[in-house]
Amino acid sequence: MEHRKRIHAQIVPNIERDIVIEGPLPAEAVTGLTLHPQLDAFRRPAEQHKALIEIAELPEGRIIAARDGEVIVGYVTFHYPDELERWSEGGMTDLVELGAVEVADDYRSLGLGKKMIQNAFAYDQLENVIVYTTEYYWHWDLEGTGLSVWEYRAMMERLMKSVNMEWVATDDPEICAHPANCLMVRIGREVPLSSIEQFDRVRFRQRFMY
Repeated sequence: MEHRKRIHAQIVPNIERDIVIEGPLPAEAVTGLTLHPQLDAFRRPAEQHKALIEIAELPEGRIIAARDGEVIVGYVTFHYPDELERWSEGGMTDLVELGAVEVADDYRSLGLGKKMIQNAFAYDQLENVIVYTTEYYWHWDLEGTGLSVWEYRAMMERLMKSVNMEWVATDDPEICAHPANCLMVRIGREVPLSSIEQFDRVRFRQRFMY
């Protein structure tokens, strides 16, 4: 399985200093940067920084970062499904999860999340894989954003649709646990039909549902 990685960078003008969005970053580049202290949605910043380095070291792993100088102020991760999750059951080498998307509070007005995700798909790097993301309302920063569950859901859908990810059905119990939860998927142009069919079997354990 070829995991295409071609670093793409862009500048986002900011009042004090321009923000650089770049990736997929190699592990040594991530190691040389520090994590903004507000990036604590998933774990403490120091621990999250270590996790980003580990993802960047994976053959399929991708870290797209927004940095202010040498400080990461936002990131997006891509990696294979966790071995304990349903999505790994098909043993697919061309199924990649768009995992965490996080932006520091002070930088949320710049559209960095959308720009980072779009960066990841530059140069047709992900046309040979199926990219999926699972959205669970209990992971969302409703308090920090002041959005309702449905407003946040609409925001996440707009974000994912910016790279042509689409909502798809599944009988996964966690996603079905709340109507705001969803599975969004983008199938690359080069993905074979056999992989699409295998993913359908993973999406639905009850075969009569597809």
